[in-house]
Amino acid sequence: MEVVPVTGLTAGQQARRERVVAAALELAAAGGYESVQMRDVSTKADVALGTIYRYFSSKDHLLAAAMADLTGGLHERVTDVPPKGASAADRLVDVYRRATRALERQPKMTAALITALSSPDAGVNENAALVRGHIAGMAEEILDDLDPRVRDDIVSVLGHVFYSTLTAWAHGRHPFSHVMRELERAIRLVVPQTTN
Repeated sequence: MEVVPVTGLTAGQQARRERVVAAALELAAAGGYESVQMRDVSTKADVALGTIYRYFSSKDHLLAAAMADLTGGLHERVTDVPPKGASAADRLVDVYRRATRALERQPKMTAALITALSSPDAGVNENAALVRGHIAGMAEEILDDLDPRVRDDIVSVLGHVFYSTLTAWAHGRHPFSHVMRELERAIRLVVPQTTN
């Protein structure tokens, strides 16, 4: 069965998709990755299992889509409340601190989402690109006075640090505080001091 693209959904289909994502997030928040079973998502969302598979090819695809929705919302909130700080590095630290705080509040859910993002599923790849785009967008706005190639390199490095530290945390190798500590260190190293 071919997955229906998000852009092709009717209002009713979009509402069902949102219920499915919300149900998956609720299950993940309560019990982590293993607690997200498609039959349970179907029951909680009151959406037929076959319908869920029309939107998502797998559990990992569903969780990656949920992560894309969350980072999209975070990007909007950061835009609504501009980051604080005297320098570009300070503002980037503020943005990433807000992002990590939001993820830290729901550790089981965050670990489930990060686990899903490492899946080779094609639907995951598409949503992982959306996640990267949302995170990059927050940084790009702060670094808009830099040469675009330099800005892209900085954003790419920070994205790798963010993902790798979250993955290490999700697998129990570091405490959550390590994520922000490494991000701040990377920001202070790669963002030119002269950038306002």
